[in-house]
Amino acid sequence: MDKYEWFKKQVYYLIGIDLSSYKEKQMKRRIQSLLSRNKYKDFGDYLEGLKKNSVLLDEFINYLTINVSEFFRNPMQWEVLEKEILPELIKNNKKLNIWSSACSTGEEPYTLVMLLSRYFNLKDIRILATDIDLGAIEKAKAGIYNEKSLQNVPNDLRIKYFEKVGNSYKIHRSIKDCVQFKRIDLLQDKYPNNCDLILCRNVLIYFTEDAKVKIYNNFHDSLSNYGVLFVGSTEQIIMPEKYNLKSARTFFYKRSI
Repeated sequence: MDKYEWFKKQVYYLIGIDLSSYKEKQMKRRIQSLLSRNKYKDFGDYLEGLKKNSVLLDEFINYLTINVSEFFRNPMQWEVLEKEILPELIKNNKKLNIWSSACSTGEEPYTLVMLLSRYFNLKDIRILATDIDLGAIEKAKAGIYNEKSLQNVPNDLRIKYFEKVGNSYKIHRSIKDCVQFKRIDLLQDKYPNNCDLILCRNVLIYFTEDAKVKIYNNFHDSLSNYGVLFVGSTEQIIMPEKYNLKSARTFFYKRSI
């Protein structure tokens, strides 16, 4: 058996992440880079290190799950969400059931809360935020960010919802309290039901086509009748009708009833 194929199976047994669902060339290159950086000679040697060293294993999971995020990433898309998509959704619902499905270190769900605070009282906002990486979720719960990650935050929201702590910024508890964090693997776990808005941005580009088909079909089933899926700037869905979705705006897809 090819060494990398063997390694993928061992990783699945160890942490339950199926590397076969990720694009092989990209993922293999990332792991080999990590392996070399930590001075392991091959996949077998590295696997033994992962089993014995929890710090190394945490680094591996964090590296695998590609936690790159910032508030209001791709600001023009958030403007479309605020000005066009949310008003339509609110028209059909008194409260919105929202799922940030690959929330990384929390910037996305917290951005959502800040946007929704322009339409609702904070006490009426509840967002489910999930990720496969428990380390990222812990960082999200802490809610402390560097200045670069805040570069697209509108000034009124920065003043209202962030506190400067040394060289970092801490998001206010009133925003944090609106978000429930949970671990969900998009390839294996049950999806939440009846979502009015699902965000899955800048994640699916790393998956194989077969994995994407599975995820898009699951997203369709997870959406409410008027629900909308919001994807990343490099992830436009070709032929969304295959998944019983239809384009609402660029990067936004409605569930076909």
